[in-house]
Amino acid sequence: MKAPQATSRETQLKTVLIVLLLFSLQTVHSQSIPLINGFAHNDYRHRHPLIDALDNGYTNIEADVFLRRGKLIVAHIDPYFKRHRTLESLYLKPLAERIAGNNGQVYRGYNNPVILMIDIKTKSDSTYCALIVLLEKYKNILSSYDHGALRQGAITVVLSGHKPYQMIQSEESRFAFIDEDLRNANRDTLGAKVYQMASCKYSRMLKWDGKGIMPDDEQKKLCAYVAIAHKYGEKVRLWASPENKEVWTELLKCGVDLINTDKLVTLKNFLTDHKYTVANNAGASSKNNGASILNL
Repeated sequence: MKAPQATSRETQLKTVLIVLLLFSLQTVHSQSIPLINGFAHNDYRHRHPLIDALDNGYTNIEADVFLRRGKLIVAHIDPYFKRHRTLESLYLKPLAERIAGNNGQVYRGYNNPVILMIDIKTKSDSTYCALIVLLEKYKNILSSYDHGALRQGAITVVLSGHKPYQMIQSEESRFAFIDEDLRNANRDTLGAKVYQMASCKYSRMLKWDGKGIMPDDEQKKLCAYVAIAHKYGEKVRLWASPENKEVWTELLKCGVDLINTDKLVTLKNFLTDHKYTVANNAGASSKNNGASILNL
């Protein structure tokens, strides 16, 4: 009479183990794979700001910021009706909570900083003064520059838009860096102490839209600029680039580090299909052909 009970218990135990195994596999499967080349342009315009980008593995995320009545509001044009959408509530606070519960990292096992680009839409100096106070609150998770030394944190803040150049350059200690104009990279003398990224609007450098073969002169020009930016330790991004696989492929071949996109899932699928993930940074090295274009 006891044998059937034993069999029943064994069946129950097996069922529990199978459920736990399936749950474990689902958890592993659902973890985001960090996309080292993915840049979530205007991230706050997605249905779930920050969350959608993180769920898709993006390691570079952009937010436009306005200073209104002492608050840093995240918005694209007019922040009047979005006063509750602050930089802290949408980005810094949830990132800090994620990092605190994730062994000090945004993504488990990803040791590089995630870039939070803050595109300043109001006056540079006054907005940066307000930002300084906020960043001090989250300094434990931020990369910093302190009297000549760079310290890597889980998040690196990079400023674009109305950039406070003079304030940044004069500070001996800070938690923010600047996105340089890629076309000025050959005149850079400050390197990673000030600049962590070099960007340019795609149409100001290239005309190719992805149809046919990329013109040789445009390829050489791009590769030359990328090479000099890399020399100074800056990641390269072209914004407002055509959103197609042909252009993405050539940008990565030339060593462009960050592919700017509004199509999170489409770019994620492209990068993972072509193994442009944290495990294989094939887009990190640039070609040096054509460097003479810059008269270096």
